[in-house]
Amino acid sequence: MTFSLDLPAVPPDLLALGEPTHGESAFLQIRNEVFASLVERGYLSIALESDRAAGLTAHDFVRGDAGVTLDSALAEGFSHGFGSAPANRDLLLWMREWNTGRPASERLTFHGFDAPLEMDHAPSPRRHLAQVCDYLGSDRFAEIDDLIGADARWSDPAAIWEQGRSIGRSADAHRLRVIADDLLTELHLRAAQRPEGWQAARVWATSALALLRYHAEAAAPLPQDARFARLAQVRDALMAENLLAIREVEAHRGPTLVFAHNRHLQRDPGTMTVAGTDQQWFGAGAIVGALLGDRYAVIVGSLGASPTLGIDAPPASTYEGKLQDGTDLPRYVRAADVEAAEKRSHDYRYFPLDAATIAHADGVLHIPTGVDPAALADRILALPDVEQFVASAENGSPEGAWGDRFFYVGPDRRQPFATIVEHDVPGFDEASQLDRPGVFRLNLELGRAEFERLFGFAPGDFEAHRDSFDFARLDTVVPHPGYALHGFASIVMPGPQMLPEIDRLLAVAHARAVDRHERASRRAR
Repeated sequence: MTFSLDLPAVPPDLLALGEPTHGESAFLQIRNEVFASLVERGYLSIALESDRAAGLTAHDFVRGDAGVTLDSALAEGFSHGFGSAPANRDLLLWMREWNTGRPASERLTFHGFDAPLEMDHAPSPRRHLAQVCDYLGSDRFAEIDDLIGADARWSDPAAIWEQGRSIGRSADAHRLRVIADDLLTELHLRAAQRPEGWQAARVWATSALALLRYHAEAAAPLPQDARFARLAQVRDALMAENLLAIREVEAHRGPTLVFAHNRHLQRDPGTMTVAGTDQQWFGAGAIVGALLGDRYAVIVGSLGASPTLGIDAPPASTYEGKLQDGTDLPRYVRAADVEAAEKRSHDYRYFPLDAATIAHADGVLHIPTGVDPAALADRILALPDVEQFVASAENGSPEGAWGDRFFYVGPDRRQPFATIVEHDVPGFDEASQLDRPGVFRLNLELGRAEFERLFGFAPGDFEAHRDSFDFARLDTVVPHPGYALHGFASIVMPGPQMLPEIDRLLAVAHARAVDRHERASRRAR
């Protein structure tokens, strides 16, 4: 890691790490590094802003359940589409690898802590109550199924925006809440008889109740702006309830890392504008922080620029601008050491830092910039005598390579020393899974000596070692899956914390290209 977290000698029960926006992969990639380092300090669990009930599938995968594949863990184990984030794939794989061969008491656990809903719609509790009935062997599901009726009347987005469309306070919904509460009571009555699977059944039961509460709030006879603001408050209250329940489960094993949007983790009240009216509410972090005191700590995320999201570098007078501090490397700063500054102008794509959030935080993790293909290309083009070729229809390149970048020293373009590619080559180069949205790969020609220094074997011996590498993992220098025999290495989606190593490897590859070019020039004389 290129930075460290200044934590107290006695770690907090819940350490929250926030991000100011969803969609900048750098935060997730650094989160993975932070968690790996915290595991060495006794943290054995992580909780993400994702549906808690869905997270049971991801948890089964990291615990080594042979019946859960990686694809199903990503597709079914996350909500809000977060399973498509490449860094979440890496997180699950790393946790599963860590757990292999370790006793149960030392294994890592995965949790979601969100309710099973989106802000603007929520499903029926059918699936959740079915799971509880199945665990209990209860015959009440026929009545539940009849009361729920068509799922569409629950999941209709209009039911959130229009109070009259919601069935959350209907006689059927009220009866379902009574049944769900009865089932939760029955779970506790049966706990001594069947402890195996009990915790998961409890998650399904409490998730069903959470859905029914949310639907009831959607039907509240309030003006739309007040009702929608209250729904935001209720969602955060449900998150807080889940975090406290997770700590109840994990308390005897060690602390928990929590990762979510800053607004859900900060101690100070959050604000948002609904229908032209400013609304304020206390997020999950404020609730949990009030109840746990110094057993809760929060590090808020700060973002300088994001090429991926189209966010430019911040003005120097803002908090983010001062945190840039002339570096493009992520840095951790104690909240007390953050200089006073101006609040960055509002941008719907992210929430900038403000004085209140910093004052109520323990630290700030600042990422000066995300990394995308164009930013990496600029870094390579800053080296002497480098020329770039970008594949396109106009220059006759095959369609499968359009947008890929090739970098040369000198105008002859005989052999690139670096490439940035965004496409798989079917039947030849698919191991990096570059068909995933937003994924790219940096390839570098390093030569035998550097290749052997990195991997411990010569390029010619690559095939004997191929199976020991995960070529799709982010932030990892690996042999190129197609051109390792020629001394090429590759890195999929390097985050900003990788930039020093990238610069070092670029210098090696560039120096070799300069040497080749000079030797070719001498031969041509």
